[in-house]
Amino acid sequence: MAGLPGAARARSASPGSPPALDGSFLLSPLGGLMCVQAVLGLLVWSLIAATTYHLHAAYGWVMFVSLFFWILTLLFFVTYLLQLHQKFYMIPWSLVLMIYNAVATVLYITAFVTCAAAVQPTSWRQWDYNRRAAASFFACVTMITYGVSTFFSFRAWKGLGSNAATSQVTDHA
Repeated sequence: MAGLPGAARARSASPGSPPALDGSFLLSPLGGLMCVQAVLGLLVWSLIAATTYHLHAAYGWVMFVSLFFWILTLLFFVTYLLQLHQKFYMIPWSLVLMIYNAVATVLYITAFVTCAAAVQPTSWRQWDYNRRAAASFFACVTMITYGVSTFFSFRAWKGLGSNAATSQVTDHA
């Protein structure tokens, strides 16, 4: 948990204390990337939802992936922002976050490819074409942000950037 915000204060909050906002999380790479992922994910699923996606099965997959990971990203964001991950210290949050980001990256790759392949410039509704093309672009950018988050989550999981003494103190304090 060395790379995660608030890792130096790990488990400093007592189980009965109310959640507190962690402002340093917003300034961390993972916090910033989660904000960007939430905004981009919102753009992807809202652009697809504004089209006649129900007529094309491919867009159902894109809608599922973007909406599912948008909701989960918001849940992880709130969990870290309110420092709730410190109350459930028995869960290896850095590993969970790394696996989540890796799975999101892979599924967003499939959503991006599916969305981009299904865009047809000869669509009879021009606004559907524009929205689907924009959704393809934002799905690609979202996929990249999840990939970068996977990198930072991996570094946090491995404890890169800290030494053995500080990781022992924070893990068993």
